[in-house]
Amino acid sequence: MLDAGHTDEALLEVNNIEVIYNHVILVLKGVSLSVPKGGITALLGGNGAGKTTTLKAISNLLRSERGDVTKGSIEYRGNNIQDLDPADLVKNGVIQVMEGRHCFEHLTVEENLLTGAYTRTDGKANIQADLEKVYAYFPRLKERRKSQAGYTSGGEQQMVAMGRGLMSKPEMILLDEPSMGLAPQLVEEIFTIVKNLNEQEGVTFLLAEQNTNVALRFANYGYILESGRVVMDGPADELRENPDVKEFYLGMSDEGRKSFRDVRSYRRRKRWLS
Repeated sequence: MLDAGHTDEALLEVNNIEVIYNHVILVLKGVSLSVPKGGITALLGGNGAGKTTTLKAISNLLRSERGDVTKGSIEYRGNNIQDLDPADLVKNGVIQVMEGRHCFEHLTVEENLLTGAYTRTDGKANIQADLEKVYAYFPRLKERRKSQAGYTSGGEQQMVAMGRGLMSKPEMILLDEPSMGLAPQLVEEIFTIVKNLNEQEGVTFLLAEQNTNVALRFANYGYILESGRVVMDGPADELRENPDVKEFYLGMSDEGRKSFRDVRSYRRRKRWLS
């Protein structure tokens, strides 16, 4: 696995951003993070922690939901990207794979994949070559390529969503909750593909994930969000061994397994922020 960390060249820098919805609801409260080129960075936390909002702030999809970045800055390759529309961001190499396995249900698997190449101008031969490469990473999609996407399984739809993102030839993928609703074996398969794409194709990943255990096994670096703030960050192997992370996110402690819901959030914040 790539040894990525803060010493490497930063591809993406999020600097102290605040996000407000409907001009009133403060969702992110000064989030900062750095994503090194060629790494897998995990954005961790429970439901409602602000993970998806962070990804949408980066991909400029907030405006469609009446959300705004009201403070801070977001830089990609050293350039401020907050004024770019999502299509321009795709052309610059940043693609978001949305939570919930969004597919065009009435289109076939292959037609879904080809929609990911709509911004490309490098010719049909290159697009066809990349389609075959996607099928090499997702052989199940090749088997189902003529099937309507709406009739495929949840795992296959997640693969379609990721494959469609790859067809835009991204430098960086923002991957939102890839494990959601999938059986453990499929989760392992999806994350193995993420690792292979990272190592073999050089794709940089920022992935938002509630499944802390699997994310920290595949990521290089992690940030833990809680109530719109980063409460802890560090190399993935160090976070895996951190007693607070073990107790509250991995369900392990010196006293045995403990439910995250059984512990008051102020206790966690006090221990982490003191």
